[in-house]
Amino acid sequence: MTSSISAWIWSERFWLPENVSWADLEHPPPGMEYPRMGHILYALPLAVGVFLLRLLFERLVAKPCAHILQIQAGVPRRAQPNAVLEKLYQSKCPDTRQLEGLSKQLDWDVRKIQRWFRIRRNQDRPSTQKKFCESMWRFTFYLGIFIYAIRHLWVSPWMWDTRKCWDNYPFQPLSPGQYNHYVAELAFYWSLMFSQFTDIKRKDFIIMLVHHLATIILITFSYANNMLRAGTLTMCVHDASDIFLEAAKLANYAKYQRLCDGLFVVFSISFFLTRLVIYPFWIVNSVLFESWEIVGPYQAWWLFNGLLLVLQTLHIIWFYLITRIAIKAIFKGKVSKDDRSDVESSSDEEIYSSCSKNPSQTLKTKDSSHTGNFNGETHDH
Repeated sequence: MTSSISAWIWSERFWLPENVSWADLEHPPPGMEYPRMGHILYALPLAVGVFLLRLLFERLVAKPCAHILQIQAGVPRRAQPNAVLEKLYQSKCPDTRQLEGLSKQLDWDVRKIQRWFRIRRNQDRPSTQKKFCESMWRFTFYLGIFIYAIRHLWVSPWMWDTRKCWDNYPFQPLSPGQYNHYVAELAFYWSLMFSQFTDIKRKDFIIMLVHHLATIILITFSYANNMLRAGTLTMCVHDASDIFLEAAKLANYAKYQRLCDGLFVVFSISFFLTRLVIYPFWIVNSVLFESWEIVGPYQAWWLFNGLLLVLQTLHIIWFYLITRIAIKAIFKGKVSKDDRSDVESSSDEEIYSSCSKNPSQTLKTKDSSHTGNFNGETHDH
């Protein structure tokens, strides 16, 4: 039973081009190595290690940096214990009618009840120090993995001619640089997948959940059928803009307003160039059209391209949010309404509303959070 299910999941006719079998990929020429699914499974225990490394990094590096920059955790004012109000707070915000009823029930002034709910909401909001530590971890990872990737890709012919991504496909040798890049990205996104439920909750939680799932699927299966050249290109393109996003958030939390504004201008430009120009017209074009011409479509080919287009749809949604905020800045000089959730919004409006203090400031931006990558991916966060 198990073997039949495994054979169905890993059907050669689904995952591989015509006239190619898994056995062909198991016996590379001497001195060469092809990707094997068992290799990528090391990313799962490594994801636990990445999460533990993050905890150590935040404690030993990010928090001391926050103290140097005088970003304190802060102890929020705590609401007076009240079982009736606490029960209502956990379910929903009271309307005017309920406030009047509570006022009579508790013998409290309506304004006092409203103040209680305001203090209680503030009590649940994460501290600036916590947000700073999260962003510093992501910034460090994106910067490190981008430098590692670009160092290997710069000397690769397929970075400059994407048609070479499909030369002799799928019989392309696996290099140590490609393997390390893939495993590191997959471990990072698995760690984000789990930590997303404990990290600061944002409005785009569902979008990011879809993003991380698409990323993990693309990384895993693109490795299995050796789409590593296109995958590493896509990961590198996405990580580039995320560096500037996290750097801008760090500057915002440290209250370096001009630096925050400048970094957000750079992020906005890099997001547009990488996610809406290079990604669709360079990488997706290669996977969609050049691979069709050189290799020909097969069943998994449709799946990969579908997931790539899902990621592109998310990019368009995020850039719409960036544009909306920019328009508010241009025509109103500031964000007219802080529509963040009670827990926290997606990072664009949070940071933009902090950075944008006068009409002369220009384009600000949106949290892609953590990235998109094809690794297929996507890039998290």
